[in-house]
Amino acid sequence: MTIKLLGIGKTDDPALQELTDVYVKRLQFYNKFEQELIPDLKKVKNLDENQQKQKEGELLLSKFSPSDFVVLLDEKGKQYTSVEFSEFLQKRLNSGVKQLMFVIGGPYGFSQEVYNRADAKMSLSKMTFSHQMVRLFFVEQLYRGFTILRNEPYHHK
Repeated sequence: MTIKLLGIGKTDDPALQELTDVYVKRLQFYNKFEQELIPDLKKVKNLDENQQKQKEGELLLSKFSPSDFVVLLDEKGKQYTSVEFSEFLQKRLNSGVKQLMFVIGGPYGFSQEVYNRADAKMSLSKMTFSHQMVRLFFVEQLYRGFTILRNEPYHHK
C-alpha cells in the first residue's frame, strides 16, 4: 500500500520544511510514502470562498483514483489518540487498499464534491493550524503510528 499526503499550497518556511522532511525520510523505512502539493490558485481575489473551494476541489478530485481510500484532514473529522490512529493504519494495511490518501484542503476547506468522495474524515485537533503545520504534525503522527505498530520505543504510553 502507498500512503500519500495531498495538499494545496507549498511550505514557505524552510524550518518547517526541514522538520517535515526528517519525518518523511523516517517513514520510508516503514511504508511507501509520497507527498504531492498542488500549487495555490492564482488570481483568487476575484473568487469568493465557494468558488475557490470549487476550483480547489476540482484539482483534488482529479488526483483521486476510484480505488483510493480518501481521508480528509478536517476539523469536523474523527479525533484519534496516537494508538487509535496506529490501529486505523493497521486496518487499512490489512484491507488490501492500494493507496491510502490523506488530504489537506485549501484555506476554506473542501468543496461538497470532495466531501462526497471521501471515505473518512480525521481531525488532528480542535484547534486550527496552518496548512504548513498540519503537514508536519501529520507526518510525525504517521511515523509515530508505524513505530507503535512495530512496538518501537518512540511512543511512550
